[in-house]
Amino acid sequence: MPLNPDGMPLCVRSAAENDLSALLRLDAEAFPTEPYPFYVLRQLFDLCGDRFLVLDDGHILYGYVLATPPDAGLSLILSLGVTRNLRGNGLGRRLMVAILNRLRSEDVHEVRLTVDPDNGPAVSLYQDLKFVQRGEVQKDYFGPGEHRIHMTCDLTT
Repeated sequence: MPLNPDGMPLCVRSAAENDLSALLRLDAEAFPTEPYPFYVLRQLFDLCGDRFLVLDDGHILYGYVLATPPDAGLSLILSLGVTRNLRGNGLGRRLMVAILNRLRSEDVHEVRLTVDPDNGPAVSLYQDLKFVQRGEVQKDYFGPGEHRIHMTCDLTT
């Protein structure tokens, strides 16, 4: 079981309402140029329910992953964030495996996401988890200069 910097075990669990303030801080650290505002995190928490997972040691949040509820066997990963000082330690992988298992248990057969083409570690992680690129890089997907790779994962295999 991965440990935090103080040697405490980390646990993946569903986000709770009292995590929202810590999630706001974590998201701002993970995505400093465009973090979610509190009201968006609040609405995503309400919408996604048990598909909003966090990784913590019982006191501090170190990462989160967020997926949409299934719709006709399809779900979208909206965000994956890990605290900067622990990146590269398998925490993002652990969160992704947990959310993919959760979605598989809900009879999701396809998961989609978008990723910044300049984020090599994230692209590699998704490829290792059997996501494949769909089409060409979509220019300006999230606005000018915000290009994205569209990826999909077949959970039926």
